[in-house]
Amino acid sequence: MKNYRKLIVLCLALVFALGLTLAGCGGSGDAEEAEPADNGADAVAACNEAIEAIQVQERTDDTDTQCEAAKAAYDALTDEQKEQLDDPGYFGDDTGDATKDKPLNEDGIGEKELLVVSFGTSFNDSRVQDIGGVEKALEDAYKDDGWSVRRAFTAQIIINHIQARDDEKIDNMDQALQRAIDNGVKTLVVQPTHLMHGAEYDELVAAVEKVKDKFESVEIAEPMLGEVGADASVINADKEAAAKAVVDEAVKVAGADSIDAMAEDGTALVLMGHGTSHEASVTYSQMQKQMEELGYKNVFIGTVEGIPEETAFPQVKKAVEEAGYTKVVLRPLMLVAGDHANNDMAADEEGSWYYGFANGGEFEVEGADEAVDTGKGLGKENVSCQIEGMGRIADIQKLYVEHAGAVINK
Repeated sequence: MKNYRKLIVLCLALVFALGLTLAGCGGSGDAEEAEPADNGADAVAACNEAIEAIQVQERTDDTDTQCEAAKAAYDALTDEQKEQLDDPGYFGDDTGDATKDKPLNEDGIGEKELLVVSFGTSFNDSRVQDIGGVEKALEDAYKDDGWSVRRAFTAQIIINHIQARDDEKIDNMDQALQRAIDNGVKTLVVQPTHLMHGAEYDELVAAVEKVKDKFESVEIAEPMLGEVGADASVINADKEAAAKAVVDEAVKVAGADSIDAMAEDGTALVLMGHGTSHEASVTYSQMQKQMEELGYKNVFIGTVEGIPEETAFPQVKKAVEEAGYTKVVLRPLMLVAGDHANNDMAADEEGSWYYGFANGGEFEVEGADEAVDTGKGLGKENVSCQIEGMGRIADIQKLYVEHAGAVINK
């Protein structure tokens, strides 16, 4: 079966490379009148289609073959053709060494499994440092008690990207749960690395619910920021710990003495989260409240999606400037420094937060009918980015260890 699949992939790659079409395959008269095929353009188009076929959220029986075919199609292109792809960076961007990552999908689990569930990222370095950092901390904390740490990602589109580009296979949620069942796991603890009880967390709970009767015991630990709470005023010990951890790390990376020293220097720290239309979006407002409670007057919470409304870029930029700050340090309020951190936050191009703070001008806002004029910029010399996920911070790792421990020791 393995050799048969390789034969299919090789045949598909040959078709992509040659850009074969049916044009000119009729009678001799038709062939004389047919326009000559642009095999290069056909190969590029076929590769685009192969990539699009694996940019999906559902895994099928064809996924493995489709991933191999997409990579084969890409490898068959010339350098010039690769630049003509809809997304040249899909295979071409250098995001670090994937071989340093541990997919944690081994069998031989034992009776007690600690399944660490993340959204995932295709940025290799961030996957190693941010997701891998949390996984390693959990493993170090509980391996001596007989717990085996395993991984699952909830974003199939990211799993497919990693598999096609780097030939690294990571379990999705269903695969990881089935692996646990097949290995005879009796006690399962699931530790989400998500920030909150949002949509991804709800999907995780639903997946576990379907198979919970296959185990003697199943528990789901809290995400990073704990319970959501009813309104923006509700904060808790988890949010306080996370706020202190990310601000302390930002101060250290900036080379400052303290967050107050940064404020005195006219510098604001802007933490960019993802944002969500889920009711858990109030978490971002709670984190802003938490920063205020801690006396971090120069820390501002924003989101890529601009939900809640006050976390949209134009509102955050306005708040920073009205408070009198003339310098900005940008950092992700996310577990990983992946696509959003590298592109939506730090890219030097229109639409990114770095560009918006540095240059000002119009900014597209999610759901808005037209772009918002954000006024003048602060200048590139006054805006910097820390492209580091929260997962690599020791105190954030400790927070996840405590959450897992709360259910392990229940």
